[in-house]
Amino acid sequence: MADTFHFELVSPDRLLFSGEVTQVDAPGSEGDFGVLAGHAPLVAMLRPGILKVIEGGKEERIVVFGGFAEVSPAGMTVLADEAVRTSDLDTAKLASAIKDAEEDAADTKDDAQRDRLRRRIGQLQAVQAAMSGGSSAAH
Repeated sequence: MADTFHFELVSPDRLLFSGEVTQVDAPGSEGDFGVLAGHAPLVAMLRPGILKVIEGGKEERIVVFGGFAEVSPAGMTVLADEAVRTSDLDTAKLASAIKDAEEDAADTKDDAQRDRLRRRIGQLQAVQAAMSGGSSAAH
C-alpha cells in the first residue's frame, strides 16, 4: 500500500476535507502539481481549476476558485478562496452565472466593479473548461 499523508482543504465557510490521502493533484498558478507522502516543503498559489484528492484507489474531484497550498512535514493544507465538490456543481448554473456576470460587466459604469466581474468571469470560465476536460489558462 502507498504511503499516506494528512490533507486538509479549507474554504472560508467550512472544512471541506480532512484525512489521510495517497496523492493530491492541484492546479497551481505556475502549472499543475502533484503531492505524495514525503514531498518537499512548498507554498504555491492556486488558480481556478480541479483539485484531485486520491485516497487509496478512490479519487475525489473538487473545484477550487484559487487560493494557496502549503506542503510541510505535517502534510498538505489548501486554503481555497472558494471550493465545491464537482458532484455538487451544476454546470447549467455555472453557465448561467457566466452569462449573468458578462451582462453585469457590460452594463456597469464602475471600472473597479467591471474589473472584479471580469476576474470572476475568468475564474468561472476556467472552472467550466476544467469541468469539460479542457485545459485552462492561468488568470
